[in-house]
Amino acid sequence: MRYGVNTFIWSADYNPAVAELFPKIKAGGFDGVEVPIFRPGDFQSAHLRKALEANGLGATAVTVLVDGLNIIAPDADVRRRSIEDFAAKIRAVSDAGIDLLCGPLYSPVGFLPGRRRTPDEWNWAVEAFQAVAPVLESTGVTLAIEPLNRFETYFLNTVADGVALCDAIAHPRIGLLVDTFHSNIEEKDIATAYRVAGKHLKHVHTCENDRGIPGSGHIEWPSIVEAIKSTGYDGWLTIESFGFALGEISAAASIWRDIEKTPDVIAYNGVEFLKKAFA
Repeated sequence: MRYGVNTFIWSADYNPAVAELFPKIKAGGFDGVEVPIFRPGDFQSAHLRKALEANGLGATAVTVLVDGLNIIAPDADVRRRSIEDFAAKIRAVSDAGIDLLCGPLYSPVGFLPGRRRTPDEWNWAVEAFQAVAPVLESTGVTLAIEPLNRFETYFLNTVADGVALCDAIAHPRIGLLVDTFHSNIEEKDIATAYRVAGKHLKHVHTCENDRGIPGSGHIEWPSIVEAIKSTGYDGWLTIESFGFALGEISAAASIWRDIEKTPDVIAYNGVEFLKKAFA
C-alpha cells in the first residue's frame, strides 16, 4: 500500500506554497500527495512534477466539474465542452507525472435537481467516459469515479451503482474511488461495499466519519482493512480532509467548525493510525 494525503487540508489549490510543505509531508510518513485540478489551463504541471521528484513523492489528482460543465447535462454542447475539459485535465495531470485522476467526475458537486437520475443521464455518463478512453490509453492515466453521499449528488451514491456504471463503461482504466466518509452515510456495511467494488476498486479515501483524524471516530476500520485486502487492492490509501477556513472549498465540504485542534493532526496522526491498521 501507498499512503497519501490530500492537500486540501492546507490549501484550496495547488501552488508553489503547497510544494514547500512536501518535505514535511514526506518526513511525516506519506508516500505521496493528492492535488486538486479545477481548470487544466491553470494547473502547474511542470512545477508540480519537479517538486514531487525533488522530494521523492508520488501523487494522485482529484477534480470536480466547475464553470457550468456537466457530462450529463441535457445540452449536447455542454456535454461536448465537458468532455474536452475532461481530456485536457487528463493530459495535464499526466504531464505532472500523475497516473490517477479521481473524484465525482459525472456532475457538479451540490447539484441536486430534486429528482432521481434519468436513463438519458446514465447513458450520457457512459458515453462521456468512453469518449475519453483513448486519452487514458495514450497517457496511461486511470480514472477513479467517486460515489458521493445523497447531500452532495443525486447521480451516484452507492458502490453497487458505481460498479454498474463501470460495467457499462467497460474500460480497464476506469474504475471506482470508494471513500469511507461517503460510504458511512450511504452503505449498509462499509466493508461489504469494498468487497462489492472488487476488481473495479482503483482508489481509496481513508476518512473518518466526521472528516477528522482516521481512527478517532466510529468508522469500523478492522473490517474495512480486511475487506480492502481481500480485493487484492494494493494502491493508494489517501486521507482526504479539508482546512477549516479555505473559503469555497471548506464551504463545499460543509466544514463549519474546527474538526480537530489543527488540520495538520488529521494528516500526521491519521497516517500513523493507518500504517498500524494496515500493517
